[in-house]
Amino acid sequence: GGPRRLLLVSNSTLHGGGYLGHCQQHIKSFLGEKVKRVLFVPYALHDRDAYARTAREKFESLGYGLDSIHESCDPVEAVRKSEAIFIGGGNTFRLLKALYDNSLIQEIRKRVLEDGIPYMGSSAGTNVATVSINTTNDMPIVYPPSLQALGLVPFNINPHYLDPDVKSTHMGETREERIRQYHEEPNTPPVLGLREGAMLLVEGDKATLQGVTGARLFLRGKKPTEHEPGTDFSFLLIDSNLQNL
Repeated sequence: GGPRRLLLVSNSTLHGGGYLGHCQQHIKSFLGEKVKRVLFVPYALHDRDAYARTAREKFESLGYGLDSIHESCDPVEAVRKSEAIFIGGGNTFRLLKALYDNSLIQEIRKRVLEDGIPYMGSSAGTNVATVSINTTNDMPIVYPPSLQALGLVPFNINPHYLDPDVKSTHMGETREERIRQYHEEPNTPPVLGLREGAMLLVEGDKATLQGVTGARLFLRGKKPTEHEPGTDFSFLLIDSNLQNL
């Protein structure tokens, strides 16, 4: 075993780059040389074969073998044998439902939190690493048995966080307003809005904002705060009702 190790990426593709191109150096330093093969979870997209091909090509170019869980006849066993897990983006509701359907919630939690294997998530894969998927941007196209997710960290994340466009004539709710509505409900955890190109590295009880863009932090009952890459977010890992501080 070892301490939890998570790389939670906002998005798979950054404008002008290829799949995972913007974070490939982070992936290499995160997985290191001990990991030889990565278990990929493509459940967030409908065409799992095509998704696995894209991920395999990228990870092989970085020097890692990749096995896709959808090709395994026993997904639980695949998780138990995995050296590292990468859950890709797509629709968060579809992803979480498949994790429940395949009895993988507790298995992944055990591998990551007790056995210390690295967990990487992108977009929807980052959403499911948190307390719940209440702060996803996706449409509920399917109905998971619960919105509770893996709970690898004691807060929520909003990937692809977008700032209000001052020039826009769109009068719908901004992302910030939607997160504020979430926090109007009692006992809701902090929400970290990760912009495109941002990621959170968690090593044990230390959490650091990485990438090329910043993040916006929302605490219940407090004004949102702005944070640059390099910010130490370790205080978010203390599992107490931070919103009551």
